[in-house]
Amino acid sequence: MGAWNRHALLGGAGDPGAPSRDVVLVSAIITISLSVTIVLCGICQWCQRKLGKRYKTSLETVGTPDSSRGRSEKKTIKVPAGGKAVNTAPVPGQPQQQDESDRKTEPRSSVSDLVNSLTSEMLMLSPGSEDDEGHDSSSRENLGRIQFSVGYNFQESTLTVKIMKAQELPAKDFSGTSDPFVKIYLLPDKKHKLETKVKRKNLNPHWNETFLFEGFPYEKVVQRVLYLQVLDYDRFSRNDPIGEVSIPLNKVDLTQMQTFWKDLKPCSDGSGSRGELLLSLCYNPSANSIVVNIIKARNLKAMDIGGTSDPYVKVWLMYKDKRVEKKKTVVMKRCLNPVFNESFAFDIPTERLRETTIVITVMDKDRLSRNDVIGKIYLSWKSGPGEVKHWKDMIARPRQAVAQWHQLKA
Repeated sequence: MGAWNRHALLGGAGDPGAPSRDVVLVSAIITISLSVTIVLCGICQWCQRKLGKRYKTSLETVGTPDSSRGRSEKKTIKVPAGGKAVNTAPVPGQPQQQDESDRKTEPRSSVSDLVNSLTSEMLMLSPGSEDDEGHDSSSRENLGRIQFSVGYNFQESTLTVKIMKAQELPAKDFSGTSDPFVKIYLLPDKKHKLETKVKRKNLNPHWNETFLFEGFPYEKVVQRVLYLQVLDYDRFSRNDPIGEVSIPLNKVDLTQMQTFWKDLKPCSDGSGSRGELLLSLCYNPSANSIVVNIIKARNLKAMDIGGTSDPYVKVWLMYKDKRVEKKKTVVMKRCLNPVFNESFAFDIPTERLRETTIVITVMDKDRLSRNDVIGKIYLSWKSGPGEVKHWKDMIARPRQAVAQWHQLKA
């Protein structure tokens, strides 16, 4: 108001009453403008509707349960007195309906709306929130759980194992889902096994398949350990282990069928000791780009005969299961704790961010044969808990390099 007073004094020096009229006129104009703005805002309520829609937008689900639970199917292993199992042809059961996975992405009105929506949803699921409590309250990754039943028929000397279903399995494929199946062993025998059918693109599969171990004396059954391994089927490479469950049969009342829910644990076949990789992600929404910085690795698995490896890192940009662009670091000779410090920029339009996956693969360079895979990391909106956390932090902190250690997986 000091500026207005000075202007009034200069312009109306000859009229003592002029300054007060100007001040009153300006105040009245400001008051009327504010009143009109408040009234219009109350009538419009565009902000409330926009925010309400944004916070009601549900997060896109990963995977879809089986469209039908299917019919029970039996498979048999006959165990002769010598203890060796012989596979016999399975008895065909009723055909099961095909699995369905229908995921729809809500269309966005503009690029800016997508950025705002992604940022708000990421912040709503930031570490410590209710939805993310299970992921960050424990350092152990959630691998899902499996339901099965087991019992023994004393008259027929037959052990029955029924694989029923699994829930909340982690995504192993680029598309944010998995193709799970189960292997059944009676340890210590790992030579003979039975398998369920593969459930395509399903993180909550229903199998309802029954397996019979016939001609198996009870005194030998109680010396075995029932071992279930859940894997993700891969047509072009080795199947990826998801998790395992083991239960000593001498601790189970086998006189009747007992049903169990068991949490899956990391597989103990060496897949958990592949090493770790430190990398950072930097998202620039104005430039529509993500910069991936491969910093360093530690405790990498030795792949060569001499007890070492020649590691390098491949970075693939994937969009809807299709490879878009590849970058790779230099090879570090004979090193299990390499330091790379190499950065790679990828152009990613904002509207494609939801369907984008960055695949990090640590390789062992071999001059005479095919290069070996040491371990992989899948970074996306729909990966495992640790990877999703890194992706969320990247979106929530644009133009900042967000670094995180990742456990390499098979």
